[in-house]
Amino acid sequence: MKFLKGVVSSRRLGRSLGINLLPDLICSEDCLYCECGTTRNLTLKRKEYVPTDQVISELDKFMKKEPVADYVTFSGLGEPTLHSGIGKIIDHLKINYPEFKTALLTNSSLLHKVEVRNEIKNLDLIVPSLDAGTENTFNKICRPAKGLTLNLILEGIKAISEEFEGEIRLEILFLKGVNDSDKEVNAIIDNIKDFRIDQVDINTLNRSPAVAGYKAVSKKRLTQISKMIPFKTEIFI
Repeated sequence: MKFLKGVVSSRRLGRSLGINLLPDLICSEDCLYCECGTTRNLTLKRKEYVPTDQVISELDKFMKKEPVADYVTFSGLGEPTLHSGIGKIIDHLKINYPEFKTALLTNSSLLHKVEVRNEIKNLDLIVPSLDAGTENTFNKICRPAKGLTLNLILEGIKAISEEFEGEIRLEILFLKGVNDSDKEVNAIIDNIKDFRIDQVDINTLNRSPAVAGYKAVSKKRLTQISKMIPFKTEIFI
């Protein structure tokens, strides 16, 4: 299959059928920890990176096999919301396969855009990422495309928390010595404490990152961090 992956076993989502809307490591960030590798096309430009109708056709063909899945998940090799046809695919799923829950794993970079939020409003679950509480740490970890700031990330997550009717699980990935200090954790908390978030998923490295030399945070430290966060938390390592 060209655009679909799975059904695979996901640590967080159970049985997941993945949809990849980007052909080759196209993203709005070039994160230090990315397990897919270094971003080859760092951009904030939204366009039809792969033919939307071909994605839908492959999806329809696969669904004829009557797969068993807990979620159909938009993820893949880059930021899914960069693809301008994501809304059409979500609507096709909800109309034709309403028995499947839908999820989006996003780095939150485009959630500040009204058109993006309108396109993804019918999802069941959004998992936005937030890995820093200060601009300096955000730039160090996420190495964003020009024009993308932490304030825009926070603006988008705040808007989703106010408008989206489905489940929101905020994902935070911690790197040893980078964003795992009490100061850094408290900076994140200060930014999100008033948001509507159902759960915070706490993560760390479990595969080789895009940039060598960075290390995972210990389970003991992640447990300490989880107790600081004023939301329901779950640790994934």
